[in-house]
Amino acid sequence: MERERESRLCAVTFFAKLHPGDVCGTNGLPLTPNSIAILGRAQKLKELQDEHLCQYLDVIRGKHERTIVVSEYLGLSLEDYAKRHPPLAIAQILRIFYQVACGIGVLSQHHLVAHNLEPRHILISGDGQLRVKLFNYGLHHMTKGGVHVPFPIGNLRYMAPERLLGLNGNVKSDIWSLALLIVELIFQIELWPRLKLSNVIRKILAFGRTNGVLEKIAREHDCHERYASMDTSLRQLLESCLSVLPKRRPLPGELLRHHIFEGVRVDISRRQEKMQQPSEESEHLPLLLRCPLAQIYHLWQLAGGDVQAELKKEGLIRSEAPILGLPQIVRLSGASVCPGRSQAQLMDDRVVPLRLKALLRRLSRLPAGVYFPLLHSPRFPAHFASELQELPLVIRERDIEYQFQRVRLFTRILQGYPHTAEQLQREAAVDVPPLLRGPIWAALLEVVPNGSYTKIDKFTATSTDRQIEVDIPRCHQYDELLSSPDGHRKLRRLLKAWVTAHPQYVYWQGLDSLTAPFLFLNFNNEELAFLSLFKFIPKYLQWFFLKDNSAVIKEYLSKFSQLTAFHEPLLAQHLASISFIPELFAIPWFLTMFSHVFPLHKILHLWDKLMLGDSSYPLFIGIAILRQLRSTLLTSGFNECILLFSDLPDIVMDGCVLESQKMYEATPKSITHRQHALRMQPPQALDIGVADVELKHLQQEQCPRISAKDVRWLLNNSPAELALIDLRSVVEFGRVHVPHSINIPFATVQLGEQRLEALQVPQLEALLRGRIVVCVSNIHQHSVEFSHFLVACGVQRTCILHKGFNVLHSIEPNILISN
Repeated sequence: MERERESRLCAVTFFAKLHPGDVCGTNGLPLTPNSIAILGRAQKLKELQDEHLCQYLDVIRGKHERTIVVSEYLGLSLEDYAKRHPPLAIAQILRIFYQVACGIGVLSQHHLVAHNLEPRHILISGDGQLRVKLFNYGLHHMTKGGVHVPFPIGNLRYMAPERLLGLNGNVKSDIWSLALLIVELIFQIELWPRLKLSNVIRKILAFGRTNGVLEKIAREHDCHERYASMDTSLRQLLESCLSVLPKRRPLPGELLRHHIFEGVRVDISRRQEKMQQPSEESEHLPLLLRCPLAQIYHLWQLAGGDVQAELKKEGLIRSEAPILGLPQIVRLSGASVCPGRSQAQLMDDRVVPLRLKALLRRLSRLPAGVYFPLLHSPRFPAHFASELQELPLVIRERDIEYQFQRVRLFTRILQGYPHTAEQLQREAAVDVPPLLRGPIWAALLEVVPNGSYTKIDKFTATSTDRQIEVDIPRCHQYDELLSSPDGHRKLRRLLKAWVTAHPQYVYWQGLDSLTAPFLFLNFNNEELAFLSLFKFIPKYLQWFFLKDNSAVIKEYLSKFSQLTAFHEPLLAQHLASISFIPELFAIPWFLTMFSHVFPLHKILHLWDKLMLGDSSYPLFIGIAILRQLRSTLLTSGFNECILLFSDLPDIVMDGCVLESQKMYEATPKSITHRQHALRMQPPQALDIGVADVELKHLQQEQCPRISAKDVRWLLNNSPAELALIDLRSVVEFGRVHVPHSINIPFATVQLGEQRLEALQVPQLEALLRGRIVVCVSNIHQHSVEFSHFLVACGVQRTCILHKGFNVLHSIEPNILISN
């Protein structure tokens, strides 16, 4: 038990095969390193969770094609267990036999084979219960049957004849290996211990001339008496498993149904019933070790755990001077004579345990309520580390106690979704724990998996295939996971599925960048990635992928220009004066929701907030980017701006998120209204009041329009945030006006001099500072021209009342003052 507390994780390492330096693929690009291919293939193994399989947790790519695999490791290997408990009883052997067959059967259901069975790769825990798990069973799959590594997969002593002949083998090859392991336990021997491997291979291949493989093994190892005294059913079962022809061997399901395992099946079913009830063993187990292993490993890393450092301590990673690897001789033909391969790069199959003692000590002070948060009970608050929420996000994401609390809380919320949708929104507004970002985004987008993805044709050739093939090798290829062959295949399937599911749309460049974050977060769940993309695009990019999307793009960019003038008037005025219009730089921003512009780690933080906003939120992100570049842009001409945006400087994402959030919350909804946005509510329920603005008018006006309903809300709820400038004549103003409005008759204004002082209104700048400035007139053109004047004067948050002053009579006549 003490050992289980200290270590439940381990690491193994090996080197992938190197490609020749001058070899390229069919597309003319350098071949993908084998270690990256291994990384992509290994992701499938991380999804396997079964009581008879050690869980894979991480695959790390190191220097010089080194691959490090982190997985569960619990108990003793069969090799060590047999030495500590000799001899094993037949009942114990049958129990091991059955559970290993269960593990092989689970792999077979996922179309996988182990091909790596040997005593060191079978782990046994629990002195009385003999719980068996397969370990290192994924090496064959992740290396593509050994193609990506310079060494063979599997122990030759337990390898089936067909595999020794170079054939691929199948699950029945694992049945052969399992039978040999059981034979060793029953006969209490080690197979051919003194023979060279070449002679072992000859022995196994020679079995093809005989029928009784089991009897021959018994005679060769002087165990014929034990062979003769074996239970007849067990002997026949092992003989069938050791049939030279694979087709005569039983499948895992047939093996498990054999009557000899009837008692084992009963015992295991009883054990499973007991596992559902708390036992003394589980009661003494620390609470942390009852959490999912993926969470434990994530917390171990946050607590300072470093897999490579642990391997260095054990001598599996050794540093050597790079000069020792340089070629000694280079011939005129270009061939080089290099020193022999370093000892540090030879295969070392040692297993390095990752100790959890420091992690357990670190989290021992946390109250039990953190492990099991009660979402709706006032006695148990959900936030045990609320004081940390004021710290920068980068610090919160590395604080182990805070992340542990957030992961446990979100795990509970996701289990209760959709009933906990409102609480999910509130907590996600604080921050999103990186470990659960994929399912949290899916829940925020209201994704409900329904199996529809499997029914979509993702393989028939289409006219967009060529463009997809061109785009994929350029999509976030700095990321090792997305650059792997498996990453390319999954991204191709997702793109083809989306195009097939939307016949009204066409494939535009940028769709690959939009898909990449969802694939990155849901690499092993294509359906969740697809459905997240399926929900995301209409929410933020409605009609953007039409064949003729010019009207949609023009409306979006016009609204972006207006909002830039609303929040950054001087910057908007300068960019307009040098003709640096949004069409020159902003289309890739909004078409890809910035995923083509920023690296993935920045996109993840940006989209955490984006998921909580409506379709207008990306506009404020664009303004926040311009705001960070403001000082440079104001001193730059057209050519300098082009160069600046061709290689965008590093943007502080935390600042961008905070600025965009502030602007989003401070901007009335009618100002951001677009006709082509997705309506989450029926028009009559929404009733923004500015839906009839034509595109040509939108493009001519520098300032956005605000609806009378928003003006009414401001007057009733936040009058101090509103400055209403009435441009009607003095007579009209005296007849009826809005209280506290400022009367500046348009006929008396000289707009040529762009200074607020020219209006001759006392303390006008102070009256307008920090408020939403609404220009009101009965003549719309007067409001447009005066708003342009205010923008030129640098007045922030200037807008125009839609439909002029008279609309106030019908919306809110009670707020008007009349003589």
